[in-house]
Amino acid sequence: MAVGAVAGVLAACLISPAHASAAAGAPATVPCPAGLAAKATCYSGQDSNGAHYSVAVPRSWNGTLVLHAHGGPGLGEESDPDRSADDLERWSVMVDQGYAWAGSAYRRGGYGTRMAASDTENLRRLFTKRFGRPDTTLIHGQSWGGNVAAKTIEVYGSGDDSPYDGALLTNGVLAGGSRGYDYRVDLRVVYQYYCRNHPRPTEPAYPLWMGLREDSAMTGAGLRARLQECTGYTSRPADRTPLQQRNLDDILAVTKIPERTLESHLTFATFTFRDIVRRVGTRSPFSNRHVRYSGSHDDAALNAGVERFDADPTARRDLSYDSDLTGAVSIPVLTLHAIDDPTAFVEHESAYRESLEGAHRDRHLLQTFTQESEHSGLSTAEYAGAVSALSGWVRTGRKPTPASVASSCPAFDAVYGTGCFFRPDHRPNAYASRVNPRAGATHWPAMTRSQERRWSRIENVGIAP
Repeated sequence: MAVGAVAGVLAACLISPAHASAAAGAPATVPCPAGLAAKATCYSGQDSNGAHYSVAVPRSWNGTLVLHAHGGPGLGEESDPDRSADDLERWSVMVDQGYAWAGSAYRRGGYGTRMAASDTENLRRLFTKRFGRPDTTLIHGQSWGGNVAAKTIEVYGSGDDSPYDGALLTNGVLAGGSRGYDYRVDLRVVYQYYCRNHPRPTEPAYPLWMGLREDSAMTGAGLRARLQECTGYTSRPADRTPLQQRNLDDILAVTKIPERTLESHLTFATFTFRDIVRRVGTRSPFSNRHVRYSGSHDDAALNAGVERFDADPTARRDLSYDSDLTGAVSIPVLTLHAIDDPTAFVEHESAYRESLEGAHRDRHLLQTFTQESEHSGLSTAEYAGAVSALSGWVRTGRKPTPASVASSCPAFDAVYGTGCFFRPDHRPNAYASRVNPRAGATHWPAMTRSQERRWSRIENVGIAP
């Protein structure tokens, strides 16, 4: 539908919002975030699967819709009604630049990449039904949402009739689930080798691939207390005991995890691992059997004493089917990643590039990098420039370059003043240079298109919505 026609539909919607909200699942008008109040009309609703969502349409809409896939995952049992509203405020730059924006909170918390992709696609269809088909539809995913967005375009956006025209993946977890968390598997076992308090010897034992036993009442605060007890990570170095300092030094050296995100990685390797394991039938999707750990003060003792386990083949298959990427994309994909991202290491980009190369689709990929050291958010000017570059690529068919994306940023920075930190010549090292590779798991993609088709015929494969 042309922009003018869509504007007419929107005008009719604004005349009678009460009528709009009366329809089952229809979005109702709500106040916009303060910065958008004079620029857009905002809506919220809940789809037929129970997923809450937020939508914003600029008063001067450019005809392009940006679907947002959020990161996490959160671990609540139900859809969080505040999540999509918070995301709209956080990504308001998209609306400020004239794009309509829509984000789903997903139908439940917990792990499920295909579920989140389905909920994102459901929201696209809901938007189109309510407001008319946009001239262009882009999808943006941040962090785990990058995995969700990449999965969405593979499952719902392949072929010449794709409803998606381009994808922006920022600080994405692009190595997928079966390999993308191996460094947290290593953290879980290395931590326990040195600390012996997760679980304690006096507590019921369980295999560490579980993250945490199902009936444990441990909280985030309790985990932080144990981490502090073992490493003194919140204390000044002068206030740590010699053993705490050595434990901290060894854990960081072996796992290559930055000190400032040690707690968040261990939290994921505890509570999110428990959720993942629950969703694959309480079987291990993880392995560290033949990993050789190095960098500690005594590697021989570490490798002799660390807990070892194998992956259950069907559990690993289910996690792979749910979240691994085949690289089979058919639309422009632009990635933006902080070189010093302390959470989703920049080497995830190497895994994604090799996945698209393995699928012979790398012509659709442009990767850009910035000299930043945060995970949850990059410069607003960079987001504005990246989505503009992607839009231009979609509109003209001319693929930008890292240098051209970088050179466009100062114009946006004149508006937002958040800085431009692009490094056009950067190329990250191989994923295996940062994350211990598992035997037989060094090729990319981690799941081929033929494997995906074969697995799709297996009853109850993957992770249930």
